[in-house]
Amino acid sequence: MAFSIALAGKGGTGKTTVAGMLIKYLVSKGKSPVLAVDADSNANLNEVLGLELNGTLGDAREDMKKGKVPSGMTKDVFISMRMEQSIAESSGYDLVVMGQPEGSGCYCAANTLLTNFLEKLTVNYPYLVVDNEAGMEHISRLTTHDVNVLLIVADTSRRGLQAGFRINELAKSLNIGVEKSFLIINQTKEAPADRVMEMINENNLELAGTIPADNMVYEFDLNGRPTVEMPEDNPAIRAAFDIFEKIID
Repeated sequence: MAFSIALAGKGGTGKTTVAGMLIKYLVSKGKSPVLAVDADSNANLNEVLGLELNGTLGDAREDMKKGKVPSGMTKDVFISMRMEQSIAESSGYDLVVMGQPEGSGCYCAANTLLTNFLEKLTVNYPYLVVDNEAGMEHISRLTTHDVNVLLIVADTSRRGLQAGFRINELAKSLNIGVEKSFLIINQTKEAPADRVMEMINENNLELAGTIPADNMVYEFDLNGRPTVEMPEDNPAIRAAFDIFEKIID
């Protein structure tokens, strides 16, 4: 069974960039192949990884719901076929993008088929990285479960930290199988203030480390260059790698 790592956090904290750093780390340490799942409706993990998309699972879900399954083909076979077609492959990792529904109505049957197929797919990968939607959407809907490590990404703002604390509490209350939760403070310019550390301790969340604000990260994002191509001696990459070394088997 794949060792699963999920990332969550308030929008704008750099969660997806950190997900890209994590995938880069796993591949560099020989912990591959990695299956990356972009579960954010505003999907952009492919840009961080430098991959072209061949469609999303949301597209397949829409087509199935609209009755576009070819005659003589079961829904299970249709979803499996479209799932295979939507996998974007690279050296050391593959990417699947969940996408989002376009219309109204119930997607329960399609979601069940997709979930079942994802479970079958993950057995081929020793590591699974899931970039969740900003906030708590996927956790509240129980679409993130059996997580070995939950990485909650926050920035230095009070709202970013409070969102992280709420995500941690919700994950605990839903009993979705999270073994360990850690906080990562991203885009820091200095060591966390005493009040920040007090807030973290009051909310019983372990701080795994901080990742400094870095001009190269900004420049890569601005110019559409994949984060995974950043050199390992970059300060932000080094800090992220140090964090991952401590918390991932």
